[in-house]
Amino acid sequence: MIKKPIYTLRQLVYYFLKLGTTGFGGPVALVGYMHEDLVEKRKWISEENYKEGLALAQLAPGPLAAQLGIYLGFLHYRILGATLAGLAFIIPSFIIVVLLSITYTIYGGLSWLQAIFYGVGAAVIGIIVMSSYKLTQKAIGKFTLESLKNNWLLWLIFGVSLAITLVTKREHILLFIGAGLIYMFYKSPQKFWRTKKTYSLFMLQILFFNDELTILQKIAIFFIKAGAFVFGSGLAIIPFLYAGVVTENHWLTEQQFLDAVAIAMITPGPVVITVAFIGYIVAGFSGACVSSLATFLPCYLFTVIPAPYFHKIAKNESIKNFVTGITAAVIGALVGAVVIIASRSIVDVSTALIAILTIFALIFIKKIAEPIIILIAAFSGILIKLML
Repeated sequence: MIKKPIYTLRQLVYYFLKLGTTGFGGPVALVGYMHEDLVEKRKWISEENYKEGLALAQLAPGPLAAQLGIYLGFLHYRILGATLAGLAFIIPSFIIVVLLSITYTIYGGLSWLQAIFYGVGAAVIGIIVMSSYKLTQKAIGKFTLESLKNNWLLWLIFGVSLAITLVTKREHILLFIGAGLIYMFYKSPQKFWRTKKTYSLFMLQILFFNDELTILQKIAIFFIKAGAFVFGSGLAIIPFLYAGVVTENHWLTEQQFLDAVAIAMITPGPVVITVAFIGYIVAGFSGACVSSLATFLPCYLFTVIPAPYFHKIAKNESIKNFVTGITAAVIGALVGAVVIIASRSIVDVSTALIAILTIFALIFIKKIAEPIIILIAAFSGILIKLML
């Protein structure tokens, strides 16, 4: 039950503006901040409403923290609230990333900046490896014989997606949709045909064509497709971005792509904001705006459209199973992309050592923040280059 709000829309927008400016730590941390601030301290949102929003954010594609923020804005102030809360949350990190992109474009050739990203790129590999490991455990299960037996189909989907990504070095949207349908049909075959309309939104994106389009139109279409398959974490978008940006369109080099992910990790707000850096490198400020809007548009629509009917959606086992199958395939693609990027980015003993130390730090130093690791890696890169 939704009670009358005890806060104004202006107060909510100010809160998300502040969170988007100071909220480090990735999606899990940002979701935790919202619960602590809005549910426990200010009591603006009930525990029940918060859990419903979190469930919707986990069920639908899109960056987790951004979706939850949009849902909480929608809760009492509907479309206007969802729109303003989402923009307030994203704009601060967008501005920071654009400023860093300008700096990168102007000074990217300087030896000291190259030294920074030499260390940072290796640390990013370590961070993504750990994130992939955690996502796999959360979405599929632990790496045990019991898990392999109980979730054999999910592990099979994961393995097939990983192998196809390694071989083809690109994303396969039809593979993900097929994985969702297979798992859904396996888990709830009797409901398969009754829920077939549910997937029309997912299928729409394969109708896009990229021939004879301007660069901004190509950017918009590509990032809409990428944003529609961010399941599990903002990092799940990496295989889509890597395949499209580096392998297919050649918009960025391998190193520039790693630098884009690194910049997103040292800024507050959602990791997905890395798309602003990519858009800026490809087509300047217009490219940054188009790539960001296109990426977050599916997230916004997949939150606002089902929000009024979420009670019914949440109980639909077919939809849950469809999403579970897609998630397993997406995570398999993420792991495959990590292997490909690592094989091309870990170029010597120093970068390998930085990546390994990053993994150990994330395992044994539980409270260490990723931006701190990035900063240490940056200084390490400078020191290594000075000694060479």
